Amino acid sequence: FHAPNLTPDAETGIGNWNADQFWRALHEGRGDQGELLYPVFPYTHYTKLGRADADAMFAYLRSLAPVRRVNQPHMLRFPYDQRWLLVAWRALFFRPGVYAIDTVRDDHWNRGAYLVQGLGHCGACHESRNSLGAVQSRDNPAGGVVLNWYAPALDASDEAGVSHWSESRIVELLRSGVTEGASTMGPMAEVVYESLQHLAQDDLKAMAAYLQSLPDRNQAKSKAVVAETDPAAMPGAKLYADHCADCHGEQGQGTSPAAPALAGNRALTLRSTVNPIRAVLYGGYAPGTAGNPQPYGMPPYYATLSDAEVAQILSYVRASWGNQASEVQDFEVTRQRTGPLW
Repeated sequence: FHAPNLTPDAETGIGNWNADQFWRALHEGRGDQGELLYPVFPYTHYTKLGRADADAMFAYLRSLAPVRRVNQPHMLRFPYDQRWLLVAWRALFFRPGVYAIDTVRDDHWNRGAYLVQGLGHCGACHESRNSLGAVQSRDNPAGGVVLNWYAPALDASDEAGVSHWSESRIVELLRSGVTEGASTMGPMAEVVYESLQHLAQDDLKAMAAYLQSLPDRNQAKSKAVVAETDPAAMPGAKLYADHCADCHGEQGQGTSPAAPALAGNRALTLRSTVNPIRAVLYGGYAPGTAGNPQPYGMPPYYATLSDAEVAQILSYVRASWGNQASEVQDFEVTRQRTGPLW
């Protein structure tokens, strides 16, 4: 998909749009001529926006300098290039509707729910989808692989759930991208850098209140198969000592603030191995924000370590220092040598 020009250029942008057409795009997923929009544009979440916020967004876009840039057509395979099929998809999976206030909750919580569910469209990544791309959060709130990274569940304490966190810790992570025992990488680091760090403190606190209130479903999940081999006897033990221990510590204790602890690190022990693999292969940084202006980075090892060696290191750290997670296989690493690197 190619994103369209949103500057107020009359010929190639939205210069001829009015506020009603913009509202219809956000609320109903329709273009200026009434054509159905593909849900890669997250109108399935933006539909929750109130009209005042939609009008404010439109006023901001209209204030930008117009840029003449012709929109590129999408490059889609059959049958996805058949836009008329969206009629059936929408009938099955889309119901427009502004966020409805939960009268049992206070205004602070409702503001957070509105931001997370609608304006921030967190569920666009953090909710599971079926084979047709429709959100299916009822069965599993984790979003699976998004932009080649895994979006963990927001209501599971062994993934990204924060029901047991303090408000200040949640706010710090959303605003700065780092907090004690946690940091953001990959697409989430970009979300913090481009969006969340600019939110008002009250809005961040409201989001924290909503996220804290999500019931912890961790207990309902089955545990991953854990390797029975003594970690010290694993081939990854020496590789870890040679390549990782100087920063992350011999016992995975980390070196604050440069390198996070690996012992008890839930980002490392996710059932999905995608994120740890990509972190080792490509490295990366937390976002540079006001609260973290000089972020420390993880060096890339894609050119230094083979797929087997990456798998061995991760299998070792996922089974050491109290960590309990399944082994990583060579082919899992091979699969991740593609896509956005961050």
